[in-house]
Amino acid sequence: MSYCFIFKSLKFFLKMLLTRTFQSAGITFLNRSFTKSAQRLDYNKRGQYENPFSRTIRVLKGDVVNTFKNIKKGPSALIREVPRQVDIIIIGGGAIGSSIAYWLKEKANATSFDVAVIDKDLSFSKCTTSLSVGGLRQQFSLPENIEMSLFGYEFIRNLKQRFGPNADVAFTPHGYLVLASEEGVEQLIENSKLQNELGAINVILQKPELKDRFPWMNVDDVELGCLGLEKEGWFDPWSLLHLLKQGAEEKMTHYIQGEVIDFGFRERHDLIIEGVHQSTIHQPDSVVVKMADGTENTIQFSLCVIAAGPDSGQVSRYLKIGEGDGILSVSLPIERRKRYVFVFDCEKNPPGLNTPMTIDHTGAYFRREGLGGKFIAGISPEPQNEPETTNLDVNFNYFDDHLWPTLANRVPAFNAVKVRGAWSGFYEYNNFDENGIVGPHPFYSNIYIASGFSGHGIQQAPAIGRAVAEMILDGKFQTIDLTRFGFDRLLLEKPLMESAII
Repeated sequence: MSYCFIFKSLKFFLKMLLTRTFQSAGITFLNRSFTKSAQRLDYNKRGQYENPFSRTIRVLKGDVVNTFKNIKKGPSALIREVPRQVDIIIIGGGAIGSSIAYWLKEKANATSFDVAVIDKDLSFSKCTTSLSVGGLRQQFSLPENIEMSLFGYEFIRNLKQRFGPNADVAFTPHGYLVLASEEGVEQLIENSKLQNELGAINVILQKPELKDRFPWMNVDDVELGCLGLEKEGWFDPWSLLHLLKQGAEEKMTHYIQGEVIDFGFRERHDLIIEGVHQSTIHQPDSVVVKMADGTENTIQFSLCVIAAGPDSGQVSRYLKIGEGDGILSVSLPIERRKRYVFVFDCEKNPPGLNTPMTIDHTGAYFRREGLGGKFIAGISPEPQNEPETTNLDVNFNYFDDHLWPTLANRVPAFNAVKVRGAWSGFYEYNNFDENGIVGPHPFYSNIYIASGFSGHGIQQAPAIGRAVAEMILDGKFQTIDLTRFGFDRLLLEKPLMESAII
């Protein structure tokens, strides 16, 4: 065993000793706002109060045993060891969860508090992020969504300064083209005006201008188009996820492969929640994680963020959200939806290399994939035709019956195409208003939510991660005010809808 490894092991053990001691005494290295929401864990599993010294001894006994069990495996084994307690747990390691972890560590000293990210599959081969088409646009009607996507562009533009000279997500800056029929003209113009006021750069094109710029397009049933000239395009979502995860891990974030199957609670007699008359509040303080080998681990936390994408609704039910009384009777309205992405070749007179991501007024979309005649396309189904979400199988008849007629009408060259493949992916559909839910839960002060972005999450992940980190560490949003995206709008039954946006 090398002296270097012995030194690293001793350094790790000393850090663990100091961290456990301070945590047990109720001392954190975070600012005052975090300390308010992340209450101390002063009770053992039997609900008995423990003074800081005895609790430190109990926790360290388990940590020391686990540490020296794995010490021969090298320093990486120490990092991978499932912790018994962390300051902040993030459920979901996709783009949103990894962005939150990255920004928490970026904004504070990397060693000042512990962050753990739990995900069922750390290969992310089937997660929402990896299976998305990676679009980036500012063409929304809500200021918050516009501003988050503007920051998404700035984040991608500065990747090399943030993550090193090899950081790249293959950004393709060909913009978005959103088409409007006669009914959508006024809204498209209004949206474009707001977008440009906030810093986007796009232009409204009349029917003759559309035909002149895109001669391959049939514009008979199109009145206007809004074309993004800068800051829009598409990128490789897996690469962005990889950079965020790598950045979080380099700042000492734990990644744990496992599935959250339950929460632990403890009684709190010192909490007062507005509108709640209970004398005793049961506050969540731990998660039960089922590992790949079937074993279960319990991890205590001070604060937990639900960023589990399409599984967020199920995770929230473990907290009795939507199944209790009063505030807890309101559920987290996030469900799993499956969407198909089809890949096809158009060999004869295809749209040119500068073809933007085109969004038809029917809801269909298409864009080029590479420099050849390959394209990808998709369309959301009608509510009565939603596919089952028990698997990721693709119904290829859906292309012929629902998508191809629309594509061929818009682009006559698409009358002769050959489907080369397809994939499907799940995304987190917010059936309340199809916008994200960001911020603390009104009943559980130590539970935060960052989910429900309904297909917009990958482009907004950098901004969402920064916003959640601001709320946790600073007590309020500092850059983009996402107050309207909070859970309270569900209690007030005030949906925050986009206008004429897919």
